[in-house]
Amino acid sequence: MKKVFLTLCMALALFANGANAVEKEKVERPKLVVGIVVDQMRWDYLYRYYDMYGEGGFKRLLANGFSCENMMLDYVPTVTAIGHTCIYTGSVPSIHGIAGNDFIIERTGKKMYCTDDATVRGVGSDNAAGKMSPRNLMVTTITDELRLATNMRSKTIGISLKDRAAILPAGHTANAAYWFDAATGRWISSTYYMKELPGWVEAYNKTNPVARLLSQGWNTMYPIEQYTQSTDDDTRYEKPFVKGQAPVMPVKTAELLKTEGYGVIRNTPYGNTMTLQMAEEALKNEKMGQGEYTDFLAVSLSSTDYIGHQFGANAVETEDTYIRLDKDLADFFNFLDENVGSENYTLFLTADHAAAHNVRFLADHKIGGEAWKVEALEASLDSLVEARFNVKDGVRAIMNYQVNLNRQNLESAKADYQQVKDAVIDFLKEQRGVAYVIDQEKAAMAAVPEPIRERVINGYNRERSGAIQIVLNPGWYEGDERGTTHGVWCPYDAHVPLIFMGWGVNRGKTFRETHLTDISATLAALLKIQMPNGCIGQPITEIIK
Repeated sequence: MKKVFLTLCMALALFANGANAVEKEKVERPKLVVGIVVDQMRWDYLYRYYDMYGEGGFKRLLANGFSCENMMLDYVPTVTAIGHTCIYTGSVPSIHGIAGNDFIIERTGKKMYCTDDATVRGVGSDNAAGKMSPRNLMVTTITDELRLATNMRSKTIGISLKDRAAILPAGHTANAAYWFDAATGRWISSTYYMKELPGWVEAYNKTNPVARLLSQGWNTMYPIEQYTQSTDDDTRYEKPFVKGQAPVMPVKTAELLKTEGYGVIRNTPYGNTMTLQMAEEALKNEKMGQGEYTDFLAVSLSSTDYIGHQFGANAVETEDTYIRLDKDLADFFNFLDENVGSENYTLFLTADHAAAHNVRFLADHKIGGEAWKVEALEASLDSLVEARFNVKDGVRAIMNYQVNLNRQNLESAKADYQQVKDAVIDFLKEQRGVAYVIDQEKAAMAAVPEPIRERVINGYNRERSGAIQIVLNPGWYEGDERGTTHGVWCPYDAHVPLIFMGWGVNRGKTFRETHLTDISATLAALLKIQMPNGCIGQPITEIIK
């Protein structure tokens, strides 16, 4: 019996040693994924300013990476919150629930900001800027799925001047998201993520980066006569920093800081510089890309959007912003090479939306277009509903090119909801600049071109979108006659860059149509993890080695 016992013990010991000796074969993944979203970047900016770029930024991406030359947004409205959400979820407002930067809950009439969360407090700030989280997002992100795939051992962080552009890409499970508080000039977060700012964030805030960067002033990087892709510096297409002054270079940014406050950095190229500096601090201090598991840094560059809105798509200021961004990207890529290794990270660069040409600029070049004013139209619709159906305040707002009806007032007055919709639609069809007016619940049957119809269907969330979608003629947009904006289906708003570079990525390009919903599906295939749970995109297989 003793001999049998000893034999059994030896067998168990050998089994245990054998089990311990088994080496785990790891799934091959990069050390780090970096997502860069350039807010309001038109696809053609890759080539429009190509001659002014250095070798290490956009040219490096195009030479060493894989470019999708026909990357399109597949929904309306084409705005920041939806774009960032789509990139990281592979989904559309109909599913992911982020129906705009702001949207109205159709049933209750409550207006919501996309990342508002009254249950949290700011960290690093005592004002409302910190009361933000991703709780309004109804689906997972690719950053969530990476965390889930590694049993929460991957580290994910989102960084942007805009709260929504940091929070929505980072997802529900993020280790952190940081955004800029214009009231204090500090980088902040919320109690959704942490109780206090890490020491490295506090240390960076103490360097007073806004004052440090704005002390340089903003002039063109090169002699202004070399800016041949822009209009004259002083035009009626642009908004000045100070009312009554000309919108021209150079800009005395240090003086603007004194009069306009910290937020003015957002309207200068230095907002991008500061964001990438913050990203480098996060990479260094959080040791991202240094561990056993793949980390994910989501960086969104917002100053391009603020500058585009102020100066338009053809300004010297816009051209100079992209030239400076090109240099900042080159420095950032070098930082990644030195700290993570050029063969150890996968990087992609895209945009959340693009932008229209200024309507005055179009008119001066004999191209149709006009600024569409909604205030008077809202009043006219209210009067129509009151006169026809005896309902006061029957229309809440026109927002996101959608009409939000006041369902509570209509129901209280026992007005037929469908009849009201039909009357509003008939009225809107007769308005200047309006191409189509669509009953959202009947969009699938609408007599509009299929690409537009699909975008309308994708953009309609039953709980958070307006009842009626307005489609304007090309060249028309909601806003004033200076600067520019975005929001519609047309290629100038919906055609954006997408370039992948680094680990696991082929070199090359494709001209076939790809979609913003395809980005997270491609990342999931490259990382060998599950797609986000609302993803409707397909992997862009040409990208992956």
